[in-house]
Amino acid sequence: MTIDNHNSIKRTSLFRFYEELNEFLPQRQRKTSFRYSYTGTPSVKDTIEAIGIPHVEIDLILVDGKSVDFNYLLEGGELISVYPVFESLDLSDITHLREEPLRETKFVVDVNLGKLAHKLRLLGFDTLYKNDFADDEIVEISLKERRIILTRDKGILKYGEVTHGYWVRSDDLKEQIVEVVSRIQLQNSFKPFTRCSVCNGKLHETDKSSLGDQLQVDVLRDYDLFLLCDGCGKVYWQGSHYDRINEWIKNL
Repeated sequence: MTIDNHNSIKRTSLFRFYEELNEFLPQRQRKTSFRYSYTGTPSVKDTIEAIGIPHVEIDLILVDGKSVDFNYLLEGGELISVYPVFESLDLSDITHLREEPLRETKFVVDVNLGKLAHKLRLLGFDTLYKNDFADDEIVEISLKERRIILTRDKGILKYGEVTHGYWVRSDDLKEQIVEVVSRIQLQNSFKPFTRCSVCNGKLHETDKSSLGDQLQVDVLRDYDLFLLCDGCGKVYWQGSHYDRINEWIKNL
């Protein structure tokens, strides 16, 4: 230990991050133990976020083999092992750092993921998106409505109040939807054709006799099932896009 000019103690701890948490780290720190220096006795949560890992991606922290919570104060010399959210292992005897999964999977999506929001709505997920959402607005919506934040901005997930969020790794739309479906285990929760892909409103069946002035004559003649959005009034029917969407969903 050394004393700096401000009479504060500088300490060093050894950190090791596991699995997908390594994606937040520079190459030299991935899948290996590395030393990290800090001043004073910061919490393990603040230190981990200073290294670059959002707290919502973490489910287990071991300090010298003992499970601790985010409030643990570092003293220097510890070996700190940090693990991501576990999906299947029995970890009942350790300190989980995230709440139980939300009973209803709903999302609020940042300004960089509008196309992903569109795809999630096609799958039937309640997904809020506006191209001018501010970070603090997204956090407020997430907390108030118990929505999972999806973002390409790690900074949003470092807000202390955030409880459920996921940093989307890929910048490719096809990869993004596969990534989110797999990571949050959405495969058995699809409800296609129940949400409007434009406004997120709910869809309900409507009598085509009431749509005479909204659709072309040949559409009304060739199709019988029509869905109306209760938000923006957009009308959906089982045209060629219906088969394409079903094929896309089948391949997810």
